[in-house]
Amino acid sequence: MSANAVRGIETSVAPVDMKFEIVVIPVSDVDRAKAFYAKLGWRLDADYDNGKDFRILQFTPPGSGCSVIFGKNVTSAAPGSAQGLYLIVSDLQAARKDLLDRGVQISEVFHNEGIYAGTDETYLFGSVRVSGPDPEHRSYRSFASFKDPDGNGWLFQEITTRLPGRIDSAATAFASANDLADAMRRASVAHGEHEKRIGDADANWPEWYARYMVAEQAGAELPK
Repeated sequence: MSANAVRGIETSVAPVDMKFEIVVIPVSDVDRAKAFYAKLGWRLDADYDNGKDFRILQFTPPGSGCSVIFGKNVTSAAPGSAQGLYLIVSDLQAARKDLLDRGVQISEVFHNEGIYAGTDETYLFGSVRVSGPDPEHRSYRSFASFKDPDGNGWLFQEITTRLPGRIDSAATAFASANDLADAMRRASVAHGEHEKRIGDADANWPEWYARYMVAEQAGAELPK
Protein backbone atom coordinates (compact mmCIF):
# COMPACT_ATOMS: atom_id res chain seq x y z
CA MET A 1 0.00 0.00 0.00
CA SER A 2 1.36 3.43 -0.93
CA ALA A 3 2.13 6.13 1.63
CA ASN A 4 -0.53 8.35 0.07
CA ALA A 5 -3.13 5.60 0.46
CA VAL A 6 -2.20 5.20 4.13
CA ARG A 7 -2.63 8.94 4.69
CA GLY A 8 -6.00 8.86 2.88
CA ILE A 9 -4.81 11.13 0.07
CA GLU A 10 -6.55 10.46 -3.23
CA THR A 11 -4.32 10.09 -6.23
CA SER A 12 -5.52 10.21 -9.82
CA VAL A 13 -4.21 7.74 -12.36
CA ALA A 14 -4.53 8.46 -16.07
CA PRO A 15 -6.70 5.84 -17.76
CA VAL A 16 -4.94 3.38 -20.02
CA ASP A 17 -5.85 3.77 -23.71
CA MET A 18 -8.05 0.91 -24.86
CA LYS A 19 -8.52 0.78 -28.60
CA PHE A 20 -11.39 -1.47 -29.67
CA GLU A 21 -9.96 -3.28 -32.66
CA ILE A 22 -11.59 -6.62 -33.48
CA VAL A 23 -15.13 -8.02 -33.81
CA VAL A 24 -15.51 -11.76 -34.35
CA ILE A 25 -18.07 -12.76 -37.01
CA PRO A 26 -19.34 -16.37 -36.87
CA VAL A 27 -19.69 -17.90 -40.34
CA SER A 28 -20.45 -21.36 -41.70
CA ASP A 29 -18.56 -21.16 -45.01
CA VAL A 30 -15.24 -19.34 -44.79
CA ASP A 31 -14.64 -18.92 -48.52
CA ARG A 32 -18.20 -17.68 -49.11
CA ALA A 33 -17.78 -15.13 -46.33
CA LYS A 34 -14.39 -14.09 -47.72
CA ALA A 35 -15.93 -13.44 -51.13
CA PHE A 36 -18.77 -11.41 -49.59
CA TYR A 37 -16.60 -9.11 -47.48
CA ALA A 38 -14.19 -8.62 -50.37
CA LYS A 39 -17.19 -7.67 -52.51
CA LEU A 40 -18.03 -4.95 -49.99
CA GLY A 41 -14.70 -3.34 -50.85
CA TRP A 42 -13.18 -4.07 -47.44
CA ARG A 43 -9.43 -4.55 -47.14
CA LEU A 44 -8.19 -8.11 -46.62
CA ASP A 45 -5.52 -7.88 -43.92
CA ALA A 46 -4.85 -11.56 -43.26
CA ASP A 47 -5.75 -15.07 -44.40
CA TYR A 48 -3.89 -17.61 -42.31
CA ASP A 49 -4.40 -21.37 -42.46
CA ASN A 50 -2.39 -23.83 -40.37
CA GLY A 51 -3.16 -26.55 -42.91
CA LYS A 52 -5.10 -28.62 -40.39
CA ASP A 53 -8.03 -27.36 -38.38
CA PHE A 54 -7.61 -23.60 -38.08
CA ARG A 55 -8.04 -20.67 -40.46
CA ILE A 56 -8.48 -16.98 -39.69
CA LEU A 57 -9.23 -14.01 -41.95
CA GLN A 58 -9.27 -10.33 -41.09
CA PHE A 59 -11.07 -7.60 -43.05
CA THR A 60 -11.20 -3.86 -42.36
CA PRO A 61 -13.92 -1.50 -43.66
CA PRO A 62 -12.68 1.65 -45.44
CA GLY A 63 -11.63 4.29 -42.93
CA SER A 64 -12.28 2.05 -39.92
CA GLY A 65 -10.01 1.59 -36.93
CA CYS A 66 -11.81 -1.66 -36.11
CA SER A 67 -11.64 -4.89 -38.11
CA VAL A 68 -13.63 -8.12 -38.29
CA ILE A 69 -12.23 -11.61 -38.14
CA PHE A 70 -13.80 -14.95 -39.00
CA GLY A 71 -12.65 -18.37 -40.01
CA LYS A 72 -12.52 -22.01 -38.99
CA ASN A 73 -12.46 -22.82 -35.27
CA VAL A 74 -12.35 -19.11 -34.46
CA THR A 75 -15.54 -18.92 -32.38
CA SER A 76 -18.17 -21.26 -30.96
CA ALA A 77 -20.96 -18.73 -31.67
CA ALA A 78 -23.65 -19.84 -34.09
CA PRO A 79 -23.21 -18.58 -37.67
CA GLY A 80 -25.39 -15.54 -38.26
CA SER A 81 -25.70 -14.69 -34.56
CA ALA A 82 -23.69 -11.44 -34.79
CA GLN A 83 -26.30 -8.68 -34.95
CA GLY A 84 -26.43 -4.93 -34.41
CA LEU A 85 -23.08 -4.30 -36.12
CA TYR A 86 -22.96 -0.57 -36.82
CA LEU A 87 -21.04 1.08 -39.65
CA ILE A 88 -21.00 4.87 -39.22
CA VAL A 89 -21.13 6.90 -42.43
CA SER A 90 -21.36 10.61 -43.15
CA ASP A 91 -23.38 10.13 -46.36
CA LEU A 92 -25.92 7.31 -46.08
CA GLN A 93 -27.21 7.54 -49.62
CA ALA A 94 -23.68 7.36 -51.06
CA ALA A 95 -22.78 4.39 -48.83
CA ARG A 96 -25.94 2.55 -49.84
CA LYS A 97 -25.37 3.25 -53.55
CA ASP A 98 -21.82 1.94 -53.28
CA LEU A 99 -23.10 -1.41 -52.01
CA LEU A 100 -25.81 -1.57 -54.66
CA ASP A 101 -23.21 -0.85 -57.33
CA ARG A 102 -21.19 -3.77 -55.97
CA GLY A 103 -24.20 -6.07 -56.28
CA VAL A 104 -24.89 -6.26 -52.55
CA GLN A 105 -28.51 -6.38 -51.39
CA ILE A 106 -29.33 -3.63 -48.90
CA SER A 107 -32.53 -2.22 -47.44
CA GLU A 108 -34.11 1.07 -48.35
CA VAL A 109 -33.11 4.01 -46.18
CA PHE A 110 -35.25 4.23 -43.05
CA HIS A 111 -35.38 6.32 -39.90
CA ASN A 112 -36.31 5.71 -36.31
CA GLU A 113 -39.63 6.37 -34.68
CA GLY A 114 -38.72 7.94 -31.36
CA ILE A 115 -35.59 6.02 -30.43
CA TYR A 116 -36.45 2.78 -32.20
CA ALA A 117 -35.54 1.59 -35.67
CA GLY A 118 -35.74 -1.50 -37.78
CA THR A 119 -38.02 -4.53 -37.75
CA ASP A 120 -35.01 -6.73 -38.51
CA GLU A 121 -32.81 -5.09 -35.88
CA THR A 122 -33.96 -6.04 -32.41
CA TYR A 123 -30.68 -5.70 -30.58
CA LEU A 124 -30.31 -1.95 -30.05
CA PHE A 125 -33.11 -0.10 -31.77
CA GLY A 126 -35.70 -2.59 -32.80
CA SER A 127 -39.37 -2.24 -33.40
CA VAL A 128 -40.61 0.42 -35.78
CA ARG A 129 -39.13 1.15 -39.19
CA VAL A 130 -40.25 4.31 -40.99
CA SER A 131 -39.48 4.57 -44.69
CA GLY A 132 -37.08 7.27 -45.85
CA PRO A 133 -34.36 9.28 -44.08
CA ASP A 134 -35.05 11.29 -40.96
CA PRO A 135 -37.23 14.23 -42.11
CA GLU A 136 -34.97 16.72 -40.31
CA HIS A 137 -31.78 14.95 -41.47
CA ARG A 138 -30.56 14.66 -37.88
CA SER A 139 -27.48 12.64 -37.02
CA TYR A 140 -28.00 9.17 -35.53
CA ARG A 141 -31.53 8.90 -36.98
CA SER A 142 -31.17 7.45 -40.51
CA PHE A 143 -30.22 3.86 -41.34
CA ALA A 144 -29.95 1.15 -43.97
CA SER A 145 -29.37 -2.53 -43.19
CA PHE A 146 -27.80 -5.52 -44.90
CA LYS A 147 -26.74 -9.04 -44.00
CA ASP A 148 -23.87 -11.32 -44.94
CA PRO A 149 -24.61 -14.79 -46.40
CA ASP A 150 -24.96 -16.29 -42.90
CA GLY A 151 -27.37 -13.59 -41.72
CA ASN A 152 -24.96 -11.57 -39.59
CA GLY A 153 -26.66 -8.19 -39.45
CA TRP A 154 -25.08 -4.83 -40.33
CA LEU A 155 -26.47 -1.32 -40.14
CA PHE A 156 -25.31 1.85 -41.81
CA GLN A 157 -26.01 4.77 -39.46
CA GLU A 158 -25.58 8.32 -40.73
CA ILE A 159 -23.74 10.68 -38.38
CA THR A 160 -22.60 14.13 -39.44
CA THR A 161 -22.67 15.87 -36.05
CA ARG A 162 -21.57 14.07 -32.91
CA LEU A 163 -23.35 14.42 -29.60
CA PRO A 164 -21.50 16.62 -27.08
CA GLY A 165 -18.70 14.83 -25.31
CA ARG A 166 -18.27 12.12 -27.93
CA ILE A 167 -14.93 13.55 -29.08
CA ASP A 168 -12.45 16.08 -27.79
CA SER A 169 -13.86 19.48 -28.81
CA ALA A 170 -10.31 20.79 -29.21
CA ALA A 171 -9.61 18.45 -32.11
CA THR A 172 -11.42 17.21 -35.16
CA ALA A 173 -11.03 13.58 -36.17
CA PHE A 174 -12.09 12.02 -39.45
CA ALA A 175 -11.98 8.34 -40.23
CA SER A 176 -11.17 8.80 -43.90
CA ALA A 177 -10.44 11.32 -46.63
CA ASN A 178 -14.03 10.89 -47.85
CA ASP A 179 -15.40 11.86 -44.43
CA LEU A 180 -13.16 14.93 -44.38
CA ALA A 181 -14.29 15.89 -47.90
CA ASP A 182 -17.94 15.51 -46.89
CA ALA A 183 -17.35 17.72 -43.84
CA MET A 184 -15.71 20.36 -46.03
CA ARG A 185 -18.70 20.29 -48.41
CA ARG A 186 -21.11 20.83 -45.52
CA ALA A 187 -18.93 23.68 -44.26
CA SER A 188 -18.91 25.17 -47.75
CA VAL A 189 -22.70 25.20 -47.94
CA ALA A 190 -22.97 26.71 -44.46
CA HIS A 191 -20.32 29.29 -45.30
CA GLY A 192 -22.30 30.31 -48.37
CA GLU A 193 -25.25 31.08 -46.11
CA HIS A 194 -22.90 32.93 -43.77
CA GLU A 195 -21.73 35.18 -46.62
CA LYS A 196 -25.33 35.88 -47.60
CA ARG A 197 -26.02 37.02 -44.03
CA ILE A 198 -23.00 39.32 -43.84
CA GLY A 199 -23.59 40.58 -47.39
CA ASP A 200 -19.96 40.25 -48.43
CA ALA A 201 -17.24 37.75 -49.27
CA ASP A 202 -15.52 36.40 -46.19
CA ALA A 203 -11.75 36.73 -46.56
CA ASN A 204 -11.26 34.64 -43.41
CA TRP A 205 -13.10 31.61 -44.76
CA PRO A 206 -10.36 29.08 -43.78
CA GLU A 207 -10.72 30.05 -40.12
CA TRP A 208 -14.54 29.96 -40.45
CA TYR A 209 -14.37 26.48 -42.03
CA ALA A 210 -12.12 25.28 -39.20
CA ARG A 211 -14.45 26.62 -36.50
CA TYR A 212 -17.47 25.08 -38.24
CA MET A 213 -15.91 21.64 -38.69
CA VAL A 214 -14.58 21.44 -35.13
CA ALA A 215 -17.93 22.58 -33.71
CA GLU A 216 -19.84 20.08 -35.88
CA GLN A 217 -17.68 17.16 -34.78
CA ALA A 218 -17.88 18.19 -31.13
CA GLY A 219 -21.66 18.68 -31.18
CA ALA A 220 -21.19 22.33 -30.18
CA GLU A 221 -23.06 25.39 -31.43
CA LEU A 222 -22.24 26.04 -35.06
CA PRO A 223 -20.90 29.44 -36.15
CA LYS A 224 -23.36 31.71 -37.99
